[in-house]
Amino acid sequence: MVGSERPRGSAAPDPDDRVTPQAAPSGAGSQGVPNTPTATDSKSPGRAGRNLPAAIGVGGGLGIALILIMVFVPLVWIGVVAVALAVATYEVSKRLREAGVLVPRIPLILGGQAIIWLGWPWGTTGVLSATAGTVLVCMVWLLLQQGLNSAPKNYLRELAITVLVACWLPLLASFAVLMVLADDGAGRVLVFLIAVVCSDVGGYVAGVLFGKHPMAPAISPKKSWEGLIGSLLFCIIGCLLTVTLILDANSMIGILLGVVLVVTGTLGDLIESQVKRDLRIKDMGTLLPGHGGIMDRLDSLLPSAFVAWLVFTVLL
Repeated sequence: MVGSERPRGSAAPDPDDRVTPQAAPSGAGSQGVPNTPTATDSKSPGRAGRNLPAAIGVGGGLGIALILIMVFVPLVWIGVVAVALAVATYEVSKRLREAGVLVPRIPLILGGQAIIWLGWPWGTTGVLSATAGTVLVCMVWLLLQQGLNSAPKNYLRELAITVLVACWLPLLASFAVLMVLADDGAGRVLVFLIAVVCSDVGGYVAGVLFGKHPMAPAISPKKSWEGLIGSLLFCIIGCLLTVTLILDANSMIGILLGVVLVVTGTLGDLIESQVKRDLRIKDMGTLLPGHGGIMDRLDSLLPSAFVAWLVFTVLL
């Protein structure tokens, strides 16, 4: 299993390995179960398990900046997505390399940029072509990296994980770019972002106040079923209002969008938690105070971007 032995220089083990199913949420958006203070968590920065003021400040600042972009210069969103994906790809590839999985970092980062930017002029055709090209380049890169005169070593494993990273990060993120390219693209992205915020806030509030039943204690003990209900309630209300007021669309689309975004967002978060648990790390990075790395903020956004694009494309 990847990360079955923690390599030298890697981050500290995931604190989830040390908490009980009654652990508090890891940050805004966590559907957490309140924790009773113990000797092991007396130095915790707060009930949320992280530096909550820093997390709120960073999250609020990013949210305001993105709203202003959508209102005044929506095409700048493409650049925002591209930069975020470059950093996230670097974070993930670095963590994988620390675990002994030598994914080709340069082709993944450059190929990811191609996947994001080629969606602008050529839509889904550009995204699909760039994804296929990235995978082919990575196949050859790994072949040459191991040497043509040496016996293959973990080639299949590293190729499979490389393809996973290419599809998990830039491919899914490209749908956030495709959203903004529609005639009402700025409104669609704004609805999407507000829905994610509503889901995060609802999950956090309900989890802290009422969370008693862990959702997936083996993967993420900090998530509770009560937090999931809070996410559903807040996200459905948020989507219902924004879909009708911003997109002037049928209210049922808002209800559907709210439900599916909570489901995909929660699953996306659990998937990244499982990956980090497998790698025995707490966060993918440290760039955002109170949040971890860029990838730790994108875990739920990536699958949700695809689902939101699909709902908008089919139903609007």
